[in-house]
Amino acid sequence: MRFIIPLIIFLSTVGLLWKSLALKPTELPSVLVGHPAPSFNLKTVEDSTKNVTEAIFKGHVTILNVWASWCASCKKEHLVWMDLFKKHNIFMIGVNYSDDLKEAQQWLQKEGNPYHITIFDKEGRLGMDYGVYGVPETFILDKEGIVRYRQTGPINTQLWQQLLLPLIENLNHS
Repeated sequence: MRFIIPLIIFLSTVGLLWKSLALKPTELPSVLVGHPAPSFNLKTVEDSTKNVTEAIFKGHVTILNVWASWCASCKKEHLVWMDLFKKHNIFMIGVNYSDDLKEAQQWLQKEGNPYHITIFDKEGRLGMDYGVYGVPETFILDKEGIVRYRQTGPINTQLWQQLLLPLIENLNHS
């Protein structure tokens, strides 16, 4: 009898751990999916005198990529974005998250700039409004500025071909 309670606790713990193996860490839920993009009014990396708002999302399907110059995974992902930007007609907005403006500008000059506009989110408030856990993260917004998808972690060509491109094409035709 004295072994039954520890056995039940042990089996419950093993069951929970086993179930957690099925979770996909890049598919974290977002309360924003199905809702309008958060409001903001921030400067751009390209021109620190220019402000942009969430109105930039209206009228076209948007890839919103949250990145930072200090992020190692962002550097790998950036190569994928540069390649995709050359091959596809995509509207892409960058959010430079909790970074230094000069370092972000230098990074884009050195590595290339796939973004139509890069929002400068020095304090990380916009990232927090999106529920960003860490960089990189990517969001897909429809033509009305409604968040339709969230991806945590870096994008690769397989993910692009199998998930993101079909989603973007579907949103462009709706």
